Amino acid sequence: MVLIFGGAYQGKKDFVLAQFGLNKDDICVCSPEKAPDLTKKCLANGENLVLYCLNQGVNEMSYFRCNSALFEDKIFIFRDIFCGVVPLSKEERAWREATGRVMQYLAGKADRVSRIFCGLEQRLK
Repeated sequence: MVLIFGGAYQGKKDFVLAQFGLNKDDICVCSPEKAPDLTKKCLANGENLVLYCLNQGVNEMSYFRCNSALFEDKIFIFRDIFCGVVPLSKEERAWREATGRVMQYLAGKADRVSRIFCGLEQRLK
């Protein structure tokens, strides 16, 4: 598993496409409204997958643990939603915290963890 994260518009998808030889059809862009296509090699906007779990009343950690075998060969892309102003709404704070827990779990399982900033990779693991 590979975990890629970084701020909005920092070149995460372009980095993954170039680094791993993928094309746009290999990427599922996660949505808070519908289940992701787990047949795709890459799951982008992983923070929205966490929000999908919360919206469905599913424990996000249970979801990721139960699907860990499916995720072994995946590339996850997460937008860094942790910097900046703390959200006022309880729901947005819960989403931010849940996303942090999931990313910690994935980072522990991942073979490679990288932060992308200005299109450049900072390899953390």
